[in-house]
Amino acid sequence: MQKMIDKINKLKKEKNAVILAHFYQPDEIQKVADFVGDSLDLSRKAADCDADIIIFCGVHFMAGSAKILSPGKTVMIPEINAGCPMADMVTAEDIKALRKEHPNAAVVAYVNSSVEVKAECDICCTSSNAIKIVNSLPNDEIIFVPDKNLGSFVARFTDKKVIFFSGYCPVHNRIKMDDIKKAREAHPGVEILVHPECPAEVVAAADFAGSTAQIIDYASSSDKSEFVIGTEHGVLYPLEKKNPDKKFYMLAENFTCRDMKKTELSDVLECLETGKNEIEIDEEIRKKAESSLVRMLEIK
Repeated sequence: MQKMIDKINKLKKEKNAVILAHFYQPDEIQKVADFVGDSLDLSRKAADCDADIIIFCGVHFMAGSAKILSPGKTVMIPEINAGCPMADMVTAEDIKALRKEHPNAAVVAYVNSSVEVKAECDICCTSSNAIKIVNSLPNDEIIFVPDKNLGSFVARFTDKKVIFFSGYCPVHNRIKMDDIKKAREAHPGVEILVHPECPAEVVAAADFAGSTAQIIDYASSSDKSEFVIGTEHGVLYPLEKKNPDKKFYMLAENFTCRDMKKTELSDVLECLETGKNEIEIDEEIRKKAESSLVRMLEIK
């Protein structure tokens, strides 16, 4: 493995490439990445970095977002089949139909969506800025796609009418109140931190709900030494790295996104060696999608 890492580091320098990795990626991918973060942080890194090549270790919509924001850069995804079931649940045609039903509503699309959906929405959001994005809009009605659970979470913090879509993350959505009950029994007095992609009742029963980065920040800044974590298993790597003296327990077994775990070091190396899996987007669609992402990034 070390020989492969050495090759990756050598090629990165030679080709002015940068490796971005999501918190849910395998540990070895996070180790070799130049930047590790959640969707919002990586979106900004992709837009701001001066690299010629971006290797995006994540799922397809993330690499697509990087290409939208950096059309002049070569963007590659190491594992072309790493998709997002939630992103596939909503289409551009769905957005058009919803606009006809709710002509006065603004459409907010979670970044966990396709390029085509981003091109049809008014603004994008991530789990860390969704509340701020929704409250920044002048519209009294908001169509929120695709995640019904994140939409429900946002609705708790706004006076606007939020119209939910029916999408969800299969990994987070399978968490049940029984998991909360078992965690409370197994770890009495220990705070439960969950992602707002979990069902509404789970989020309401937890001690804290936030994006992956917000969960990491919360646990790292707290003076408490134990936490139950309610998001994808990959987050344990940065949590334990930042907090070697703290203990973390998963809220449920097999809390793992298969797509996020498809990326291997050999895939990263192959991207750098051969240029495989380059992301290409129709320029007209890219420009439309870019406006929704830029609007999001302009809201601090």
